[in-house]
Amino acid sequence: MSSHTEYQSPLSQRYASPEMKYLFSEEKKFQTWRKLWIALAEAEQELGLDITDEQIAQLKEHAKDINYEDAKAREKIVRHDVMSHVYAYGLQAPEAKGIIHLGATSCYVGDNTDLIVMHEGLELIQAKIAAVLARLKKFALEYKDMPALAFTHFQPAQPTTIGKRASLWAQDLVMDYEEITWLLEHKKLLGQKGTTGTQASFLELFDGDSKKAARIDELICKKMGYDDWFAVSGQTYPRKYDTRVLQALSGIAQSAHKFSNDLRLLQHKKEMEEPFEKGQIGSSAMAYKRNPMRSERMAALANYVLADTMNPAITASTQWFERTLDDSANKRIAVAEAFLATDGILDLYLNITDGLVVYPKVVEADLRRELPFMATENIMMDAVKAGGDRQELHEAIRVHSMEAARQVKEFGRENDLLERIAADDRFPLTMDELEARMNPSLYVGRAPEQTEEFFKNVVDPILAKHPEAEQLDAEINV
Repeated sequence: MSSHTEYQSPLSQRYASPEMKYLFSEEKKFQTWRKLWIALAEAEQELGLDITDEQIAQLKEHAKDINYEDAKAREKIVRHDVMSHVYAYGLQAPEAKGIIHLGATSCYVGDNTDLIVMHEGLELIQAKIAAVLARLKKFALEYKDMPALAFTHFQPAQPTTIGKRASLWAQDLVMDYEEITWLLEHKKLLGQKGTTGTQASFLELFDGDSKKAARIDELICKKMGYDDWFAVSGQTYPRKYDTRVLQALSGIAQSAHKFSNDLRLLQHKKEMEEPFEKGQIGSSAMAYKRNPMRSERMAALANYVLADTMNPAITASTQWFERTLDDSANKRIAVAEAFLATDGILDLYLNITDGLVVYPKVVEADLRRELPFMATENIMMDAVKAGGDRQELHEAIRVHSMEAARQVKEFGRENDLLERIAADDRFPLTMDELEARMNPSLYVGRAPEQTEEFFKNVVDPILAKHPEAEQLDAEINV
């Protein structure tokens, strides 16, 4: 049937990268199954079972050339995907067909593969976070000294700098990076636990030798590049682990959504905007528009990941005893799509931060309109030093500020607060002296230094682990 008459996932068609799509592909899945079957056979041989070098060599010879059609045909008969691939593998490696999957359950290949794919997905995501941090660092340091109006409650507040604001976006991603780092540093495989996690089948295979049965986990995991495994389990690895992984992806979605919100608000104010292609159309009706479509898409995908996080939580909480199969359909959709969506989010983040546009004149104009209000505390302190009464001066500034704001809001006039203060005898300051206090850099505090210190002390150690970060690029559908 034509792909034009079948549903196609937008995550794989439009948003996720080829690298992430490959991790959740059939090829990656079934090749990993075969690697696990080889590791199992080698481990069993090392522990004394009658498995020959020739059998293992034949398995290795066909580790990658999977005969999909044979497996599909067999699955129509037996209705079991793992046993269908055991059968297909045996057709290619006839000398070894009797020892493929020996003592194992379906979860041996299924669950260990799922863990491997998630960990490799986390490594890809970790590298992309580092790449975004590299872009944010470059942007932040370029604009670390540029004063800008800051906001609390989206109301004008004490100034910050463009670079300092970017450090807040980066700080969120650093926390996400740290969460993923912890997961990768503590990664585990299921190992080989048997039908209910007791390893009873292996105790039987090894004639009751408990030490050999216990060692099977270690040998398999070492061969698959792992140092650790779940010490106890039911038939599956704990489904709570999926919840933990998707919570880390949820953290990235939260960080990206926050960035998206900030950028869209700034684009509305015309202070900053996301990249806009030369031939890009912002609106089908309003040709003049430059809609923040990438930031909006980022927010949309983030919403999806945030909602998707509930799926593994529900699955983990509703499992019965050693396992039930009601985890399967939900799990294979929810986990894969969370990774694909998060990958799409980070590609958008990388694309946007690689071409952020700042309009300094608008930034300055917005700040200067509000700056007289920001300067009032300093003005009051100077007047107190000259002999004024702090409480009386505070009330005078409050009254003048309210009236100046009323003139702006009700009549659309310019902010005349400084003129009002200069005309008030209680303030021994001339208009020239007041104007001298309108240098925005006087009110940004340690923002430039904080920005430099943050990227040097916090971000640079991360980037040192990812020398490829500055070169990593992302292709997105604009």
